Parts: sequence; C-alpha cells; structure tokens
Amino acid sequence: MHTKISCMWKLRIDSVLTWCLTHTSPPRCVLTVFLSYFKLLWNTEDLASEKHVKEATTEREHQYRSGDELCDKDRNNPKTERELNSEGVEALLDDDGDLEVVRRPRSASDLEAEDPLRDRVYPVVLMKGKEDAFEDEQQEYTCSDVVKIEHTMATPLEDVGKQVWRAAFLLADYILFKRDTFRCCLVLELGGGTGITSIIMGTVAKRVYCTDVGEDLLAMCEQNVVLNKHLMEPGGGEVKVKELDWLKDEFCTDPEAPYSWSEDEIADLHNHCTVIMAADVFYDDDLTDALFRMLYRITHNLRNSCTVYLALEKRLNFTLRHMDVTCEAYSHFRNTLSDLENLQDRKIKYTVEPVKLDFCQFLVYERIEQLELWKIIAEQLT
Repeated sequence: MHTKISCMWKLRIDSVLTWCLTHTSPPRCVLTVFLSYFKLLWNTEDLASEKHVKEATTEREHQYRSGDELCDKDRNNPKTERELNSEGVEALLDDDGDLEVVRRPRSASDLEAEDPLRDRVYPVVLMKGKEDAFEDEQQEYTCSDVVKIEHTMATPLEDVGKQVWRAAFLLADYILFKRDTFRCCLVLELGGGTGITSIIMGTVAKRVYCTDVGEDLLAMCEQNVVLNKHLMEPGGGEVKVKELDWLKDEFCTDPEAPYSWSEDEIADLHNHCTVIMAADVFYDDDLTDALFRMLYRITHNLRNSCTVYLALEKRLNFTLRHMDVTCEAYSHFRNTLSDLENLQDRKIKYTVEPVKLDFCQFLVYERIEQLELWKIIAEQLT
C-alpha cells in the first residue's frame, strides 16, 4: 500500500513538472467585470445632502463612542456588575431562549445607501456578450450627472489599472473645481487605467489622450469612454485611448497594432498639449523612474509650457528590512520629484508645489489624509 501511494505521488509530481516545462507562464485568472455608476454632485442640494449625511454619520459615531464610554464606566462600577450578575443570563435571552444580540450602530456606508442624492456605486456584473440584459439599467443612468465605469474589484498586481482608485477621484474633483483652467486644453493622461479621470477631463477639455499599456485594459478604457459620451458631447470634448509604454523611448506607430498613434496625433500632442496628468501610479520604484523619464522626454518635445498634475495616495507598509511601518514607494516618489525640480536644464525649468486639498468634492469618496496632489510647471526657457 505504501508503495502504491508513493507511486501516485510520483506521478503527480511528474505531471506538475511536465506542466511547468510545457507552459511558459501560469494561466491568468478570469477577472469579474463590474459596471458602476458614480453620481456627480453638481448643485447645492446635492452638496447639502452630502453635508447632511456626513453630519449624521459623525453624530452616530459620537453616540457610539459615548456608548462605549458609558459601557466602560459601567464595567468599572461594582454595583452595576453585581446587579447584572443578580439578574442572571436570563436577561439576555428572548422568549424562545435565544441570545439577544445588541447591534452596534450602522456604519457610514449604511447611511450612504439611504440617501438617493449620495454618490453611490451600483456594481452590476457584466456578462460579456450579453450586454442587452443590462440595457434598461444603462438607459436609466444616461443623465448628465452620472459616470458609468466598467472595472474590477480586485486584481493581481499587473492588472491594478482595472480598478478605480481614490487618487483618481481626487484629481477628478480638482478638474471639476478648476473647470475654467482646463477648458479647451489638450491633455495627456499617463496610466489612465479605467479612464475615469480622462472622462471627467473630457467634459471640459478639447481633447484628451488617455494612455496606458495592455490591450485588454485599453479596451476596457475605450468602452468606458463610449459609455460616457453623453457627458462630453455638450462641450465638444473627446477622449482618445492610446498605448504609451513608459519603458519605451518611442510612441507605438505600427498601424497594425491596436491603440497605436498616427503621425498626425503625435504632432497634435507635441504642438498643442499644455496639461499632463497621472493618478495613483506611484507604487513601484522602477515604474516611478520610468514615468519621470517619460515626463522629461515629453515636456522637452512640447512646443509650449506645460502643467503636470500628479495625484497619489501614500500607502504605509510594515517591512522586515526596517522592522517598522514605512512608505518606501512614496519616499522614492518624493525624492524623484525633488530631483526633477533641482534638475539643471537650459531648456525647461521645473517648479514643484503641493496643491491644497481644500476644494469641494464633486464625487463622494473618503478623502483621507494620505491623499496628495502635486503640481509641476514645466516652463520653456527658449
């Protein structure tokens, strides 16, 4: 019997080795795609509703904390403890003898779901090839204050662009707050992901080149642009989805490749671009270096001075190397940002400054203190 089991394990190990030798990489997991609706808070009623919900949430949290304090006081009170013991466990049981569970107050997310004016996420599982099943849902949300985004909820590292990140909302808020600044501009987004920031920019700018890498990600981005044409049409803006690999020196101009650039589009970018933006792309040191090299190359090829907006979220991690909570990716970003500002260049001067996050929110999300927005002015000297 022992010999038979050993042989079976040997066969299984041989099979695994055979699979490893015949497959260059493991099969990629199938990601579930969702369609979510994000409401824009344009008018004062929406903003008032947002303020009301925040105040209600704060009040609930205060009541809960007060309840905890009372519980702590009662716990330290011998008389209360004796009374509880004298009443016995029966006081915690219902008529059927089941334990009565005291529920904690509902969270902020529960309050959000009650308010129809809140910016809510309605995840609808998309079944590719069966989009007609969701035609009614899409028709319901074609108004001018709803952004529809296809995305995933969780991904492996190579597909993080398929998620929607907080820094993208932050940058979108700033665009809507400073609409006149971006009106009729030509804009380049680096690492556009699902395209939500480019779509918001497309409501005020003349043209946006939304760039990233990966045919499936770019296809998702292009689909989101199509879903939100109703937002851009009134202002005549457009979003073009293009491939731009930071690890390569040149634009992809192969006409056979999807999302490649034409010579006219490259000339259009170089001659008219005045704004470059990127959101939540600083999580890997090598990619951060590649992004700044790309920024340097592009700004040197532009005919006009340019303003760059970089939004990010500081993410704290515990590292064994430091045996402490650190934020290495953020530290590398700040060092690289400083290097760019101190760069001695005869053609362009880079001026870096943080943007205060005191502007109002047009999208509802948690604007945590780890979020930052940076502005870089690339001024042509010659």
